[in-house]
Amino acid sequence: MSSSSDFQQDRHSFSGSPQKWNDFELPGDTLYYRFTSDMSNTEWGYKFTVTAGHLGRFQTGFEILKQMLSEERVVPHLPLAKIWEWQVGVACRQTGHQRLKAIHLLLKIVQCSHQRDCDLTLLKPLWQLFTHMENNLCHDVAKPGILLPLHRALAELFFVTENRVTELGSLQEYLLALNTEDHLHRCTAQ
Repeated sequence: MSSSSDFQQDRHSFSGSPQKWNDFELPGDTLYYRFTSDMSNTEWGYKFTVTAGHLGRFQTGFEILKQMLSEERVVPHLPLAKIWEWQVGVACRQTGHQRLKAIHLLLKIVQCSHQRDCDLTLLKPLWQLFTHMENNLCHDVAKPGILLPLHRALAELFFVTENRVTELGSLQEYLLALNTEDHLHRCTAQ
């Protein structure tokens, strides 16, 4: 079972007696599963129960982390690099309002981090999502100037992040890490 169709993200494999199976959680709203039999007997097979997310768990974590990031005296004691890594993963896996809230926390972390607390190159999947949205906006002349909330949130995140890496003197490394060589060639050609 996995949260991705290629079975690479949040993968859980089980085999054998029910005692070997453990409860687990998957982020997002989709579960992918694959059953494989070794044909060693003719028993019934597998049975599992899927339950929707626990009400309030995401919201509770969001509120706690948002409050902690708002307290100047608390921020220096937080493992910002690890929190950053977790939040980027959450923002990449979640959808809808939960993704927006995760991006909001990423923005707060960028604003309160010092020196090189956060590996900003982890933002590459979100940068690809943002550039895809930008390209679609350029092609959709029917609705000029209207941005979706996710598009606005990503635009703000990358604007603030770019200013932050400029202050740190690492803008070139940051931009090279986020873009593919093919994308850089296309931009140069334009």
